[in-house]
Amino acid sequence: MLPALIKPEHFSRYPPLARELATSNIELLRRLPLAYVSLLLREMIAYDWKFPVERHEIARDLKFLGGLPNASFEREMAAFRSLKLTAELEAFDWVNSPAAFSEKLTAHLWATHQIDQFRSSAVAYMNHRNESTPDIVPPIPRLGIAVIGQGVRETKYPLFRKLRPHGVYFRQVKASNGLATLLNGVSARASRHAEPFAHWYVDGGGWATDHLPAGVTAVSYGALATVRAELQRQMQKAYESGMGAEAMRSLLARMRPEDVGFDVSKGDPVLNSFEATLLTEGSGTQVFATTFVQWAAREALRRAQPSTLLARFAPRQRERPMNELLEEAKHKPDLDPHGSLIDADMGAYYTWLNQQRLSGAQPARFLAWFEDHEEAVAIGPGFDPGKVSGEPVELASLLGRLSD
Repeated sequence: MLPALIKPEHFSRYPPLARELATSNIELLRRLPLAYVSLLLREMIAYDWKFPVERHEIARDLKFLGGLPNASFEREMAAFRSLKLTAELEAFDWVNSPAAFSEKLTAHLWATHQIDQFRSSAVAYMNHRNESTPDIVPPIPRLGIAVIGQGVRETKYPLFRKLRPHGVYFRQVKASNGLATLLNGVSARASRHAEPFAHWYVDGGGWATDHLPAGVTAVSYGALATVRAELQRQMQKAYESGMGAEAMRSLLARMRPEDVGFDVSKGDPVLNSFEATLLTEGSGTQVFATTFVQWAAREALRRAQPSTLLARFAPRQRERPMNELLEEAKHKPDLDPHGSLIDADMGAYYTWLNQQRLSGAQPARFLAWFEDHEEAVAIGPGFDPGKVSGEPVELASLLGRLSD
C-alpha cells in the first residue's frame, strides 16, 4: 500500500492519542513519500509514551510540512520520493509496524547504494525545518550534575581530565552532607520552575534518600532490580538457545513494559516506557550500574531535554562472561568500585557533552563531584576554563553559583 491509499481505519491499532493525531493529519500523511511517512509514523505510533518535548517535535514536523506551499512541499520531499523501493517494501504493513519497516528500508538502501542519498535528504530537510521553526529554549539555564566514585576511599587516578579544560577544577571542596545538598538544590529548581519531566535524578544504586524530591523524575538501577532480573532471565534463555546478536536485539526491541515485569496499572506510563527502553535498547544497562546511569542520562537529555539533571554513579559488578553476568539476580555481584570510578569519570564527561548538544548550550552549567571527597569541576559562566583552585569552597556555594 502507498501513502495515498491510507484510511482512518488503518490506524485503529494505534494508542488513543497517536490514533487521534494520525487521523487528524491523514491528508498530510497521504501526500508524503513512503520513505518519509514511515519515519514520521515511527514517532507518531509511540506518541502516547513520548515526553512533552518529543510531542512538540512531532507537532513541529506536522506544522512545518502542513504550512508549506505545494511547490515548496514537493521540493522538500523530492529526494525522498526519488528513492527506488521494492514492491515487497510497499506491501509491508508500514502503518502498524513502522519501526520494523525502517529496518527493512535501511537494509534495502544500503544494498542498493541509496543510503547516502537518503541521509543527505534527511539532513537537508532537518536544516530547513529548524530554520523555519527554532528550537525551544529552556526557561532557565540547564544544570547538569554528575556524582562519581561512590565507595572509593582513595585513588591515584587523575579525575576530570576531560572536563577540567572547560571549567574550574577545585581541590578543596567541603561537603559534609554533599549528596543531600545536591538533591535539595535539584528540588529547589523543580519548585521554582515546575514542569513535567523538566528535572531528573538518576541513581546507579538505590535511592540516596527516603523522600524523593517533589516534582523530580527519578530513575534508579536498584529500584528496577525486579524488572532487570526478569529481563536477565529472558536474555539468559535466549542466549542459551544460541540466538544471535541481531535476533537478540530485535527480540528486546519488541518488548513492552508489561513483558519485563512492569505493573502498567501503576505509575506514569510515559516513565514506565522510558525505563523499559533503557533496559531493552541499551547495551549493558541490564547488568552494569555505570552503563545504566550513563545511558539513562544520555536518553533523558536527548528525549526529555530537562532543565536539571543529577546523575549519581554507583559501583558496577566486575566484568565476566555474559552468561555469568546475566545470572546476577541469583548471586551477590562482585563489585568493582575503582573500575567503576574510571567508568563514571568518562560517563560524567559524556553527560556534559550530551547536555551541550541541546539548545541553550552557551549559558548551560555543569558540576562533577567526587562523592565524599574534595575534588570537583564547575563549568559555566563565571568559571574560567582550565583554572585550578586550591582555595577551600563549600559544595553548597558552588551549587548556588551554578543555579543562579
